Amino acid sequence: MSEHPPSGKAPRTPTVRPKEDRHFVTALARGLEVLSCFRTGDKTLGNQEIAQRCGLPRSTVSRLTTTLTRLGYLIHIEEIGKYRLGTATLALGSAMLVRLDVRQIARPAMQELADFAMAEVSLGMRDRFSMIYVENCRSPALHTLSLDVGSRIALATSAIGRAWLAAIPEDQRCVIMEQIRTRDEKVWPEVLQGIEKALQDYRVLGVTCSFGDWQKNVNAIARAFRPGRGLPHMVINCGGPSFNVSPEFLLNEARPRLVEMVSRLEAALYR
Repeated sequence: MSEHPPSGKAPRTPTVRPKEDRHFVTALARGLEVLSCFRTGDKTLGNQEIAQRCGLPRSTVSRLTTTLTRLGYLIHIEEIGKYRLGTATLALGSAMLVRLDVRQIARPAMQELADFAMAEVSLGMRDRFSMIYVENCRSPALHTLSLDVGSRIALATSAIGRAWLAAIPEDQRCVIMEQIRTRDEKVWPEVLQGIEKALQDYRVLGVTCSFGDWQKNVNAIARAFRPGRGLPHMVINCGGPSFNVSPEFLLNEARPRLVEMVSRLEAALYR
């Protein structure tokens, strides 16, 4: 399951810098915004859908998609007048994942925890208002959830996103939280309450929790760490369907193992 912007909600806030920032190339930023619109599960998107997600005029999007198609980052399907990601984007993503050594180092311990908890254990990095899975391990006993590498999880309501918010410096967290607030002010009071509870949990328990907050029937806990080598904070979560993993099990049984695993991972990465 990947995060898709609900219909009727405000479009994503485009990455725009002030005009006086002469080092910022707006056209390039908009092109990357178009590519970022595609989610796991999106086979094709039309210019109108892309425009809504980016918050850009359709005429601008049309020029961008034409350019990206000529460069191989998009493929235009003439029969339906829509686009799908091209092989050039695959090359970029594959190159990044191959060079992400932390995935190979973390995978054995992640699988061990997944087998113990009969759950799903994932490694994620933040992208705007989402966390993206870059590694995923599942228990053979888990027959639900279909998350995989590339899945996007909501930053503000998931355990994995809340752990990232809890781990980053306060000034950076305040900027992100303000951006989250302006995206949907109606739900902000409830979202803020969940984040504040997560910050407290992280201080006391060493993990953040999401028990039915991200999705009604999903429970999860998460802990962040610094992978070093110039990489930003990353997070490992452990969770699954509420009928399979209860909050009590996650906190009492899985939590100590998750905290220990992340500590060992940090030590291995900083050798």
